[in-house]
Amino acid sequence: MAGNSQRRGAIRKSGTKKGQVQGSGGVRRRGLEGRGATPPAHMRPNHPQYKKARAAAKSGGGRPTRGGRPGKPAEDGPEYVLGRNPVVECLRADVPATALYVALGAQNDERLTEAVTAAADRGISILEVQRSELDRMSENGLHQGIALQVPPYSYAHPDDLLTRARDRGEAPLIVALDNITDPRNLGAVIRSAAAFGGHGVVIPGRRTASVTAVTWRTSAGAAARLPVAQAPNLNRTLADYAAAGLQIVGLDAGGDVSLYDYDGTTGTVVVVGSEGKGLSRLVRDNCDSILSIPIASSVESLNASVAAGVVLGEFARQRA
Repeated sequence: MAGNSQRRGAIRKSGTKKGQVQGSGGVRRRGLEGRGATPPAHMRPNHPQYKKARAAAKSGGGRPTRGGRPGKPAEDGPEYVLGRNPVVECLRADVPATALYVALGAQNDERLTEAVTAAADRGISILEVQRSELDRMSENGLHQGIALQVPPYSYAHPDDLLTRARDRGEAPLIVALDNITDPRNLGAVIRSAAAFGGHGVVIPGRRTASVTAVTWRTSAGAAARLPVAQAPNLNRTLADYAAAGLQIVGLDAGGDVSLYDYDGTTGTVVVVGSEGKGLSRLVRDNCDSILSIPIASSVESLNASVAAGVVLGEFARQRA
């Protein structure tokens, strides 16, 4: 009955309307509150995966990320190259790596054998894991039973690219990327720059593709041989390069200078914009010239990485 202060356990405090009652002190109420999601297996001390993860961390192996796109890292965490051919290509190119993950029961072939042998020769930790662990690293499960863990990329300073050219006694040839958000395009540009004697690639610090596992894969290991610099402010970096005596050349289909009429033997920075947006206004204003690549009228434009490769190839021919 409401207001019955004589019921068992009821205590009335004088001078109040309802008074104090004896209860659990909130213990039962708090006991009904949710405790959040269950931690993953590798974070529960009594789970076997916890011990395996600790052992892998001590050996430098780390742990695969859970979920996300292929090779998608945690923030500031390691990257993962998935698939037998990409892993073998990275190991052949001496891409820095900390661990090789192999699914238990994976079908052996020449590529898997080569990957395991190369990792062992380089002292890279080799960890056998359940296939489900690798499944969590990719949306579609196309890891082919193998994954290579690579550490976060260490970017160079834009001035380091000038020093690299100076040490070689060569006129600097640098590629700067503007509005490039696809890591595959970045990897292809790095590969072209390395193939045609470039001294490095510059990318903005924000809103751009960065060197990820996809970039490593597309560059076929060239990212390990060619420095990639990160510029906090791309326009300021271009101005610094211009002050150092380099020509700043932008690529655009509507450029005022044909590629084959331009002298690329002097110190040059080739600025490449995205296929859709092209060069941003401020970056375009910082360019000394805007080059166009003569192409057949039936083709509207070239992919950004393809355009960069064509220009770099022409400049390499001129310098030879």
